[in-house]
Amino acid sequence: SCSSQMPACLPPWEEFSLFTFSLISFETEQEISRLPSPNAMDRSPSPSKASTTERGMWTVNSIGRLGNQMGEYATLYALAKMNGRQAYILPQMHQQLAPLFRITLPVLSRDVVQNIPWKDYGLHDWMSEEYRHIKGKYVRLTGYPCSWTFYHHLRQEILQEFSFHDHVKEEANRYLAGLRGQRRNVTYVGVHVRRGDYVRVMPQIWKGVVADKAYLEKAMGYFRAKYQEPVFVVTSNGMDWCRENIDASRGDVYFSGDGEESSPGRDFALLAHCNHTIMTIGTFGIWLGYLVGGETIYLANYTLPDSPFLQVFKPEAAFLPEWIGINADLSPLLGET
Repeated sequence: SCSSQMPACLPPWEEFSLFTFSLISFETEQEISRLPSPNAMDRSPSPSKASTTERGMWTVNSIGRLGNQMGEYATLYALAKMNGRQAYILPQMHQQLAPLFRITLPVLSRDVVQNIPWKDYGLHDWMSEEYRHIKGKYVRLTGYPCSWTFYHHLRQEILQEFSFHDHVKEEANRYLAGLRGQRRNVTYVGVHVRRGDYVRVMPQIWKGVVADKAYLEKAMGYFRAKYQEPVFVVTSNGMDWCRENIDASRGDVYFSGDGEESSPGRDFALLAHCNHTIMTIGTFGIWLGYLVGGETIYLANYTLPDSPFLQVFKPEAAFLPEWIGINADLSPLLGET
């Protein structure tokens, strides 16, 4: 009943706190045998081997939190393949993603990272034609890329890279099963409500708004009208606000997580194992919609037309065409009631 199973990304304050799992290496046997190195961390490749460097070594900056890291990883994966180069990730990216997902890109040791003559190549947040012809054998991609326009042609491979470890899947499905109760035809809808610093940053810096009570009511109403027994699983970094503004009187809303997103990996896995997604803003929610693959409802047009945010964010490159947008109420920005 649970499925196992994006865009401009947002700046450094984006996404969530580091989750603390033990560091594990998940390189495949093929990578291990092809890339022996006594010096590198976690059996990662040695650049001294001619066979491993013939195709060059490409990496990407590891900045931001979970949603940003996923966008950076997927973009590196796609652009390196497009340009015929071998992709490697930095240890800090491995530390964030490997405990949750079955990622396969090999990890560079810190020593190797420092000794490579990297050529930094800045990306904006959506795919451009020139990215098909990036010159250089030792390229470090920079920025916050996170648009389906980079990697959607490799969708199945990206979904495989971000498939969850068995123990993560089992924990999420066990939790969801506990919410079923007496329902026979349950449909799980993951709801991610991004608040935190965005409550201040969106109106003050970006001429935008965050999702309000009316948006969430409309989005949840859509699923209540369409499915017989929906169950809404809510995670947020503003859970007090959610409890005050989301109507849970029907008994179909469950507030999950600790409300601080101090375990974003757990929250993400939980929502990713639902059947459908309601997101608000942020790459965390965008990636949920991408992985879940069901119906996704998103907050649309949440900035004024002259917002500087639209210089770094293209909605059409963030949200898949089949997703359902509900326009934000911009009246608070206009001084209206």
